[in-house]
Amino acid sequence: MRRPFALVAAALLAGALAVPASAADGDEKFTIKDPRITESSGLAASRQHPGIYWTHNDSDDGAYLYAVDSSTGETVATITMSGVGSPRDVEAISIGPDNQIYVGDIGDNLGGTWPYVWIYRLPEPKSLRDQTIKATQYVVKYSDGARDAESLVVHPKTGRVYIVDKNEKGGHLFEGPAQLSPSGSNVFRPVAAVPDLEATDATLSPNGEHLVVRSYFGAIAYDWNGGRIKKKERLGVPFLGQGESVTYTADGKKLMYGAEGADSPVEPQDAPGGEDSDSSSGSGSSAATESGGDGLTGNLKTGAIAAGVLLLVVLGVRGMRRRG
Repeated sequence: MRRPFALVAAALLAGALAVPASAADGDEKFTIKDPRITESSGLAASRQHPGIYWTHNDSDDGAYLYAVDSSTGETVATITMSGVGSPRDVEAISIGPDNQIYVGDIGDNLGGTWPYVWIYRLPEPKSLRDQTIKATQYVVKYSDGARDAESLVVHPKTGRVYIVDKNEKGGHLFEGPAQLSPSGSNVFRPVAAVPDLEATDATLSPNGEHLVVRSYFGAIAYDWNGGRIKKKERLGVPFLGQGESVTYTADGKKLMYGAEGADSPVEPQDAPGGEDSDSSSGSGSSAATESGGDGLTGNLKTGAIAAGVLLLVVLGVRGMRRRG
């Protein structure tokens, strides 16, 4: 029994050391495999659940959100939103402070004929399982008249909500009130031009310093500059078909681009400013520190496991020497 003990301990040690620190980062290419998701129109990287991406269908699919595991492409939880009536054209999803999910029912395929649209807010669940969660519904109007939009972002520090309208000639970044009100209308006002782009989605970096707006065939990166955005550079995007979505990874180092269609792919690209992004300065909890709920990061956990197994190996070898 002596030799098997040493072999098992050595195998455990090798396995612990072999686990990459980025195993659950969710920054690798994957395919959304759920047959229900045929029009993935938005993506948001979870802060509480490393490697999980929230998505949804557009149009009138229903009040559903899907948690997709990027390591397998499988849906691991389906959320049914209650308290929101019948969604009309859900086009965007974003995660704000305190792990609050914001859903943009802001599409208007008739070119801006609806007098108002909606935003839904709900807490991101701590456990990933099929469940119903009550959402708060906000009525949204624009100060200069109705319009079509597919892009919504929430600032990770202030919680302020922004929308980019969709126009083939270029649109604008609209700023919502400092706090959304569930009663009455929330008026969004234009604060910056977003020219040369028909916006299909947008994302803010976890530290709130960079904005990326994408179209079907390209993207533009901006310095956030307090919402008075400044163009930084034009980005190439992977061709995936009808390109509808983009999100920063939880650590801010990659951009994940998605598309509509069955078995739709999601592909990463390096993010501008990714080297200085700090997810811990974003929403209330960092994916790096909450993966196990005990405050240890992946590197520390791996090191602790390895140290423990190494101790077992040493003690086992000493025991064999004494018995020999």
